[in-house]
Amino acid sequence: MRSLMYVLTFLTVIAAAFWAYHENYKTQAALAEAQNTRAEIRDARARLAVLKAEWAYLNRPDRLRDLAEINFERLGLMPLQPDQFGRVDQVAYPTPPELPITESVEISSAGANP
Repeated sequence: MRSLMYVLTFLTVIAAAFWAYHENYKTQAALAEAQNTRAEIRDARARLAVLKAEWAYLNRPDRLRDLAEINFERLGLMPLQPDQFGRVDQVAYPTPPELPITESVEISSAGANP
């Protein structure tokens, strides 16, 4: 009986060691995946910062003005003037649609029994 208990205990220890070994590798894989994801996010943020800087560089007002002048005959773009802007109270908002008038129904008490 004792030898059976020793064998079962030994097998339980082996099973627990195998489970712990397997969980350790799964944890290491999850940590590596999280680290890779963080690196991808960091790289994407760096690319986004570069793209924002390029966009700001390409949208400089003096550069756009020069491009509009160069391509005036083809595009017909005119420079903006201060009198082209308006105020918010000058915006013509659409009027809300009128609701259809429904006939009111009168309820008479002639058909009601007291």
